[in-house]
Amino acid sequence: MAYQAEYIWIDGTEPTPLLRSKTKILADDVTTPPIWGFDGSSTNQAPGDKSDCALHPVFTCPDPIRGGKNILVLCEVMLAQTGAPHPTNTRAACADAAKKFAPDEMIFGIEQEYTMLRPDGSPLGFPTNGFPAPQGPYYCGVGAGRVVGRDIIEEHTQACLDAGLLIEGTNAEVMPGQWEFQIGAADALTVSDHLTVARWLLHRIAEDYDVVISLAAKPQKGDWNGAGAHTNFSTKAMRNDTDMKAITAACEAIGKKVMLHVENYGHDIQSRLTGHHETAPWNKFSYGVSNRGASIRIPWTVEKTGRGYAEDRRPNANMDPYVVTRLLVETVCGG
Repeated sequence: MAYQAEYIWIDGTEPTPLLRSKTKILADDVTTPPIWGFDGSSTNQAPGDKSDCALHPVFTCPDPIRGGKNILVLCEVMLAQTGAPHPTNTRAACADAAKKFAPDEMIFGIEQEYTMLRPDGSPLGFPTNGFPAPQGPYYCGVGAGRVVGRDIIEEHTQACLDAGLLIEGTNAEVMPGQWEFQIGAADALTVSDHLTVARWLLHRIAEDYDVVISLAAKPQKGDWNGAGAHTNFSTKAMRNDTDMKAITAACEAIGKKVMLHVENYGHDIQSRLTGHHETAPWNKFSYGVSNRGASIRIPWTVEKTGRGYAEDRRPNANMDPYVVTRLLVETVCGG
């Protein structure tokens, strides 16, 4: 019996690319999804007179929504004429960096925050006119009046598990209607692939509830937390040393390339990295143990043992995981 393959890719929308997908029907005896094409002129990836772009499958997993033999197919976008990576294809450069620095065995865990919105753009959980009580009871909260959207969270979590994605946990965040899920730990390509598919599943599931998923850095102006994608990273040396030297060296290396990272950590980052709401100022770099107001936080357990990982708290919720992990690999491992 024929089955459905949902081809997923990242488009060329600026300043923040969007996820796109379409369905291909595959014959029962087809076990490897073939290269497919799409109209790049409709996704900001090609002019109308040379509109064809190619989708090259790079990761597949079970489709937890359709079930059965159906699959999800994550693709890289390639130039149809030459087969070279499309200019919007950030995965290819990430793959090159990961291969170059493979001996360092760098792994990542990404904490994806996001905000649920009504179709009119207001955060779920906010009164129709006005604002809810100030932040305080919502983070990891439970109970009506403190938590909204849990039905979407539960369905999304189970979908990620059924798809075999490396989801590690979920929690309600500081602002009403704001949640987080974590993906990892894995190498740069794997964690980025799994995060991208998990994002697609979140958008797709929320669609059934008429809820918009926003990855905006500051979805609600004022005295409310923004939304980030804190990126935990660790090299073999960071995991094996017992004197904090490798971790300190990694932080110092990142501190030498502050603007290179910040400028590629997601759109509208200055509105979020203000020095308030558990962030460091966008144009200043710092690191410290247990310090959520630092650019990079070192967990207290890491200081205690002298080894482990560090958390770059600067990436926005709308960051490109292939770009963020590539930059961290190149900066930390490249010296």
